[in-house]
Amino acid sequence: MGRNTRKRRTPLATKAIAASAALALGGGGLIWANFYASAHEENSAQGQTKAAGAQMATIQCPDVGQQLNYVPEGARAGVDKELANLDQQITEAYSRLASTRQAQEGDPGFVQNAILGPLKSKRTAALDRIEINIRRAGGQAPDLQQLAECQGMAADQAEANDGNGGDGGDGGNGGDGQNNDGQDQGQDNGQDQGGEQDQDNGLDPVPEGNGGQAGNGPANEDFVDITQVQPNIDKSNGNGFAANGDSGSTGSFSTSCGVNENNVFNTDNLIVAPGVDNGAHHTHDYVGNQATDAFASDEDLANGDTTCQNQGDKSTYYWPVLRLQDGTDEFDANDAGGGAEGNVGKILQAEEADIKYVGSKQGDVVAMPKFLRIITGDAKAFTNGDANANVALSCTGFEDKVQLTDKYPVCPQGSNLVRTSNFQSCWDGQNIDSANHRDHVAFVQEDGSCPDGFQAIPQLQVRLVYDVSATTIENGQVQNPYAVDGFPEQLHKPITDHNDFINVMDENVMNQAVECINSGQDCQ
Repeated sequence: MGRNTRKRRTPLATKAIAASAALALGGGGLIWANFYASAHEENSAQGQTKAAGAQMATIQCPDVGQQLNYVPEGARAGVDKELANLDQQITEAYSRLASTRQAQEGDPGFVQNAILGPLKSKRTAALDRIEINIRRAGGQAPDLQQLAECQGMAADQAEANDGNGGDGGDGGNGGDGQNNDGQDQGQDNGQDQGGEQDQDNGLDPVPEGNGGQAGNGPANEDFVDITQVQPNIDKSNGNGFAANGDSGSTGSFSTSCGVNENNVFNTDNLIVAPGVDNGAHHTHDYVGNQATDAFASDEDLANGDTTCQNQGDKSTYYWPVLRLQDGTDEFDANDAGGGAEGNVGKILQAEEADIKYVGSKQGDVVAMPKFLRIITGDAKAFTNGDANANVALSCTGFEDKVQLTDKYPVCPQGSNLVRTSNFQSCWDGQNIDSANHRDHVAFVQEDGSCPDGFQAIPQLQVRLVYDVSATTIENGQVQNPYAVDGFPEQLHKPITDHNDFINVMDENVMNQAVECINSGQDCQ
């Protein structure tokens, strides 16, 4: 089965995005645009006025999805479409922001009057429709109008923002505890280390703003030579950043599903935006279930083909593609979700995709329910803040020493990039999904136990390995940078990496996995 070639609509917004993409900087090394040069002029009122209009790198909007802790079943489809509409509005506004830099330099009120003001009006209407959908289905609609207004965001604001941004992307905010469930070392220490490396990452300083092949990232500052990063993995518990240890349920169950040799791609997101074409605004790799797109029902998934060797595992595993920004035009160079929205360059196929389920440090695990949906990480973490970020990036040979959360590692010769996702492993015992796609699952607490009301399920771990040897640092500049696909306004920041899963295992296979894990066996 080849890539999903379903014809997509081409709205005027896409043409606008394509116009800004036409300003793209060519492949090869990162070359820095001059958008933000005036941000540091201090000696004149004119310089200060220019700075006010020019230093805005992207747009930050309050998180609507986070507020929707309960949506009646009858309103879910309508609400999901309006949330996707909010994403589209931000995409269009960001496109206008990126393509009007000269006008912003000359008019300090341009961004507010021409971009943020109209965006607020559109969001107000969409929020009205969300409230109406909820009330019509018999629910109590929260007051969402306070979430209509967006603001500009400088490229270096990510660490300072308070988490009140973005419309949730692949799941939105709504959970915490990401620093647990085996991610405490990879998350906390990696974040701190990444922050330290901002000051000395071996790269020449660059103006604030964007770079990369499409002009909206990644930036030089997003990369670090991993050989220059101090070890940040705490091995005191004997298992690094792994989730299970030498107590509790110590077994594992592995499933081999390939590396997307079938080239199945689409820019949908069945979990967050079911029924919405291009709901993700970026391209996903798919392994396992081959029927997965925005319009797939549970029945479609149950009847779909699978790339997994164990044909009883029809689960869908998907994540944003990784691209090498070397000037290559991919098949989606002019498509929505692809090059038209700033996701450009050669799509890299993983050399390895290791999918494994492990146990709990505190005891036995129970079976996952069929069609359970889990999202880990946040595709909008740059504007949302890192409350739901769950990123672990490293290089082979360094995985037990360094895990990065907010930097792309540049690996030394002979070493490959590793993306690791450790999913939430506590389930509320009732729901296969929740309104914000977060509340029905949780990460373990510091002692490895689940929160009250939750029970331990097998923890999914996905480890992806890529050859990124073309990415190097020469004379303080990153050559042939790579980046994960993302929403255009997220500037391809590494903190936005994420991973998605729908359990479609046969009951017998799931029970086998649980038995192996609880009995301490390593099974396939």
